[in-house]
Amino acid sequence: MTISAFDHPILSGLLGDEELAPLFSARAEIKAMLRFEAELALAEADENVIPREAAREIATSLDTFSPDITALKAGVTRDGVVIPALVSQIRVTLSEATRPHLHFGATSQDVIDTGFALRAREAVEILGKRLGGLIQSLEALEERDGQIDVMAHTRMQAAIPVPAARKIRSWRGPLMRHTKKLAAVREEAAVLHFGGAAGTLDRLGEKGEPVAGRLAARLGLALPGHPRHSERDGIVAFASVLSLITGSLGKMGQDIALAAQSEIGEIELAAGGGSSAMPHKKNPVAAEALVTLARFNAALVGGMHQALVHENERSGAAWALEWMLLPQMIVATGAATLRAADLVDGLAFKARNA
Repeated sequence: MTISAFDHPILSGLLGDEELAPLFSARAEIKAMLRFEAELALAEADENVIPREAAREIATSLDTFSPDITALKAGVTRDGVVIPALVSQIRVTLSEATRPHLHFGATSQDVIDTGFALRAREAVEILGKRLGGLIQSLEALEERDGQIDVMAHTRMQAAIPVPAARKIRSWRGPLMRHTKKLAAVREEAAVLHFGGAAGTLDRLGEKGEPVAGRLAARLGLALPGHPRHSERDGIVAFASVLSLITGSLGKMGQDIALAAQSEIGEIELAAGGGSSAMPHKKNPVAAEALVTLARFNAALVGGMHQALVHENERSGAAWALEWMLLPQMIVATGAATLRAADLVDGLAFKARNA
């Protein structure tokens, strides 16, 4: 066993996602946070909060900045977040006159949450495209095999014959609804987080709202009506949609695994897993993985609901829980869409008694 199957050099072949996982690497996270700092400086210069020359120096320095990861690790141990150590390292690269203008008016949570929002936006776009492709594949499967009769089962017992289209639609319909939910929740997850020490942008005074508007536009993020440091419903709604997606794919995987059983034989898989002891077997590995990933996200989404409980204006405990859970949920969802696409593209319904 390992700490994470998602980036394991072996297990990630089944449970990983090589396109989504890099979004949640340390490199990607630091890149997103540095972008926040650069765009913040430029937005503040646009509003004459800091000198234009200082903003340019900050942006230029950040283009080539490479942090000391060991020092950042020590900083997190000390401070609980990476930003104090990161900002200290950046300041060393700046002229003495520019240093006070870096990170001006912002707080650690602004940088970390906005950095996540930038990457969540990319993840939503990737997942949305994959769901669209999967829906199309299921439509094609229904067109080809939909009129083949299969046995319906209620409470795990044979009921009456139904067209395969009946099963396929029960897989496709939820995915169509989840695609709409995913697009809607993007506006809740991909938002600017910018509130300063206690969510009031107090250091910016009357310039707070104009700077926030410019910063959101520069980053391509939605601008909420007020900072959301302790309002985590958007993040948790995103997690809930991820669990809905994997849950529906898990239902499809369970149905396919049952129908592909040797004694049932209503679905034939083009590919399956081999057995070290029984060479004749074609195990429904992808279908089983969908069930596993569905149950994994179902377990984690409860933890994300625990993260709703942020005490007062900002929390350390509830906030850190998100860092542990949400990246895994996103990658699990990505892995499920990949396995589902392979599965649907490689299955065929067989006529009963054929």
